[in-house]
Amino acid sequence: MNAALRAAEAAAEHTTELPFSPVVFGIAGFGALIALLLVTYAFRSVGTRHD
Repeated sequence: MNAALRAAEAAAEHTTELPFSPVVFGIAGFGALIALLLVTYAFRSVGTRHD
């Protein structure tokens, strides 16, 4: 148990910097969601096609 706690504490002390600004991650996520929205919107009438 003590070894696990020591390992967890050592890992918690080691921090890594983000490769980009947090704003860039937000914009990228928003852009990905908008792209998914556009793909979904493009296929909105597939189930109601007439043969």
